Amino acid sequence: MDVKTTLQPFSARPRIMFMGTPQFAVPTLRTLVREGYDIVSVVTQPDRPKGRGQKLTPSPVKVVAEEEGLNILQPRRLDDGFLQILSSREPELLVVIAFGQIIPGKVLRSVTWGGINIHASLLPKYRGSAPIQWAIIHGEPRTGLTTMLMDEGMDTGPILLQRTVDIPEGQTAGELHDRLSDLAPGLLIETLEGLAHGTVKAKEQDNTLATYTAKLTKEHGLLDWSWPVSRVCGLIRGLDPWPGAFTFFNERMLKLYGCFLAETGHTGSVPGMVRNVTEQGLEVEAGNGSVIVRDIQAPGKKRLPAREFVRGSPLILGSILGN
Repeated sequence: MDVKTTLQPFSARPRIMFMGTPQFAVPTLRTLVREGYDIVSVVTQPDRPKGRGQKLTPSPVKVVAEEEGLNILQPRRLDDGFLQILSSREPELLVVIAFGQIIPGKVLRSVTWGGINIHASLLPKYRGSAPIQWAIIHGEPRTGLTTMLMDEGMDTGPILLQRTVDIPEGQTAGELHDRLSDLAPGLLIETLEGLAHGTVKAKEQDNTLATYTAKLTKEHGLLDWSWPVSRVCGLIRGLDPWPGAFTFFNERMLKLYGCFLAETGHTGSVPGMVRNVTEQGLEVEAGNGSVIVRDIQAPGKKRLPAREFVRGSPLILGSILGN
């Protein structure tokens, strides 16, 4: 159902306040700058301690904003103080992509056309955080991007445009992240131009089809080798590169990255048993077959191709992975 709004006619070149933080948002910011949009401010998360030295590190979006000479805001909260600054910058539209904070209604209402959010799923599925990772973990054959008008709910606003992409067998969350990040700018520009020309109409989401994601934690990565191979591979791929799926060997945690199904034809008899090491990776039995793990990382060490990792490890054919 189309959404009836009382907004003023949408400008082809609105004054934009861009709100984003991680690398996922960078291509969209760069595109808006390159296309000549008027970006009155870039709002991103405060610098965070990072690495062993806990050095304060700017977000990827802040780095690009500095390169482009844009005005930068880093509020800890979107409170009344932020509203005063927002009013002084006089944006007509908020463009929000992976910002990292809930945008309060009073902020959305203070801007002429409110906010447009780019969300990395085909809403109403996978509302919430980490939609890319959860789509792979759950074995979805496809996902995509959604542009929507923002409201005060969690990814509940009316849909503007969507773009669908297939998830190939073996693709990791990191690889899918980069694909969607590169597609986001084009979808946003198409949305903005469609709104200006009246060819894009907002449609309410079907809340009966909504699903929600949980925030990912390191604890989500623990593997159970008795699971079916599709579930094992889904978790490994979905948590690659962060936080990483993991198992144990000789009471030492091993993180596993990259996974695809082995074409051996056997049904799997000893979950967690190392069956083979090839140029492709480490073959490990699961509940109904076996999987090939591409890379392995020991605590405090670099991520290595499985074949290279095994050369300096007590991990041999017949070893059993697990708790």
